[in-house]
Amino acid sequence: MPSDAYGNYVDGTWTESDSGDTFELRNPADPDEVIGRFQYSTTADANAGVEAATAAQPGWAEVPAPERGDILKETAKRLEDRKEELTKTLSREEGKTLSEARPEVQRAIDIFYYYAQKTRDYRGTVKAASGTDSNLYTVQEPVGVAALITPWNYPIAIPAWKLAPALAAGNAVVLKPASQAPNVARKLFECLDEAGVPDGVANFVTGSGSEVGETIVQHDDVDAVSFTGSAEVGSHVYDSATDGKKRIQAEMGGKNPTVVMPSADVEQSVDIVGAGTFGVTGQACTACSRAIVHEAVAEEFRSGIVDYAENIDVGPGVEDPGMGPHVSESELQGTLEYIDVGKREGATLEAGGGRPTGDEYADGYFVEPTVFSDVSPDMRIAREEIFGPVLSIIEVGSFEEAVEVANDVEYGLSASIVTDDHSEANRFVDEVEAGVVKVNEKTTGLELHVPFGGCKRSSSETFREQGEAAMDFYTISKTVYEGY
Repeated sequence: MPSDAYGNYVDGTWTESDSGDTFELRNPADPDEVIGRFQYSTTADANAGVEAATAAQPGWAEVPAPERGDILKETAKRLEDRKEELTKTLSREEGKTLSEARPEVQRAIDIFYYYAQKTRDYRGTVKAASGTDSNLYTVQEPVGVAALITPWNYPIAIPAWKLAPALAAGNAVVLKPASQAPNVARKLFECLDEAGVPDGVANFVTGSGSEVGETIVQHDDVDAVSFTGSAEVGSHVYDSATDGKKRIQAEMGGKNPTVVMPSADVEQSVDIVGAGTFGVTGQACTACSRAIVHEAVAEEFRSGIVDYAENIDVGPGVEDPGMGPHVSESELQGTLEYIDVGKREGATLEAGGGRPTGDEYADGYFVEPTVFSDVSPDMRIAREEIFGPVLSIIEVGSFEEAVEVANDVEYGLSASIVTDDHSEANRFVDEVEAGVVKVNEKTTGLELHVPFGGCKRSSSETFREQGEAAMDFYTISKTVYEGY
């Protein structure tokens, strides 16, 4: 295999694709720079990954759970030893700034440590039996083989939060990473290999969703499917998996609001919305894309958020600016098209609206932080997921109207409110339609030990990810009656 080509990891071995074909991964800040070539895998490669997992899973399930945890713990240590390398790898392939990439890598480390410990205290529960001389209890057993399909926007954190609980519970896995950012996930598998994961237990296959993804989702030997990505693709994955009677978990898009009420500190509101909107270049399913602002503070907020956006330094992620590039040319073009839509719909462009000028921006996939005002709730930019650093300001006249506007979209992933009114805060928690609700915090970011997921078009609403909820997805409960 050439030195700049990276293989699949199947049955404990780094291998070339059956096709012999590869695809190039380029730096989004400098597309002339080729980071490496990855396997353009075939159906045969995907099948090989599932077959290896199927053969290895029974033996892995028999390994005492704390011993499985030791391998996860060792993986975490190896990730920790390579933290700066992984940070730079992530930044170069996905575009995040170093200040954004570094905590993502740390999250992956923490996830493996967390589930390493979980192997010691997640087995089942003892229940009270109705009669004497009997025991009644449950045990949790692994589902079997899990197909994991992960997106490019959190290319190590999301693979980690799917892999670690699946392995901790005794499942074997096949992971297909997004082709826009597979390299940091590949290095995660290097750490698993070095930590001593048995051959076949964890498999990594790169390639297209239509071939590799479709194959592992539909394979008869796959018992569970965990998907994170767009609503359109996720709906297809859900249908394919359920047609095969598989357990399915799908987390998809968002159109996340932050409500700003008159009692809020406007300066704080600007910081909360700005961080939620423009952080990670708006390329987060939980990113804030709608600021629903009470008319009493709308002008002050508009002035503040425009100033915030105009003062963000845009540049290559490895130089650690305020905001990095889009991950690809297609993502950049998608954002620019939505900006044009906003203009045509009659919204007022307050900041940004195009590509930054200058020789340093000539080739990379850079876009300006963008703010629209005079946005009505029925505009496309207020309803459709953009997945870029574009904020729509929607003015409302009351708390009730704010909640109505917040809920009046297909999505329901994350929502926040900025208020000093205790009643408003609690009513918002009760009334907003979202899987994650925050008070006086940005819509992005979630601690690793709490359930994560959305409602409506944001989620399959089947199982949550993270924490013990993830262990629930990757296990099946068996009830045991024992007389003596």
